[in-house]
Amino acid sequence: MSNECDADGGESELDVRDATQRRTLVWVLAINLAQALVIGVVGVAADSTGLMGAALDNLADGLVYAVSLYAVGHSVVAKARAARLSGFFLIALAVGLLVEVLWRFAAGGEPVGMVMIVAAIANAAANLVCLRLLRAHRKEAVNLHASWIFTTNDMIANAGIAVSGVAIIFFKSPLPDLLIGLVVAGIALKGGWEILEQARQARREGAPAAPEKQR
Repeated sequence: MSNECDADGGESELDVRDATQRRTLVWVLAINLAQALVIGVVGVAADSTGLMGAALDNLADGLVYAVSLYAVGHSVVAKARAARLSGFFLIALAVGLLVEVLWRFAAGGEPVGMVMIVAAIANAAANLVCLRLLRAHRKEAVNLHASWIFTTNDMIANAGIAVSGVAIIFFKSPLPDLLIGLVVAGIALKGGWEILEQARQARREGAPAAPEKQR
């Protein structure tokens, strides 16, 4: 009887934890989709590669959180697959942003520094909310730790965008915006590879042992 109660209690505890993870991911998914829409519109209006990169980053994050929602309650291997897909999303984003930066370098542009500063600060504030939501869960599963990495990268990128906005105002040149676009792409690449490595490690640890050969 006691064993049955312990088993039921364990299942109940897992159910509660999975429900909490799902609720957290729904919140950060909604926040990131809203960020992608708002920052994307502002980035186009301000002609800022950095802001458009941040918007694409938020959109990729939203896709990743959707994948992570699927992984909640599944096996370690399924969570590793979800994290791996997240890593591929982030690397694809980085490549797309690199292409955008090179195109704007050739075509030229006039980013609005003050708009970049205000938008980056607002985006960072929303990311702080996401970090607070994810903090308690970042060590529970590889897919949730991947979400933590995404949001941490966003904070670094937003700081860089704000600094580049100040530089644009001071130097009256679009080069700081193009440089921050390259930095955001680099951060995304690094985060993508880190997530892929963690997914590989989690998959190895969660894979069932091979059956012994019969003699």
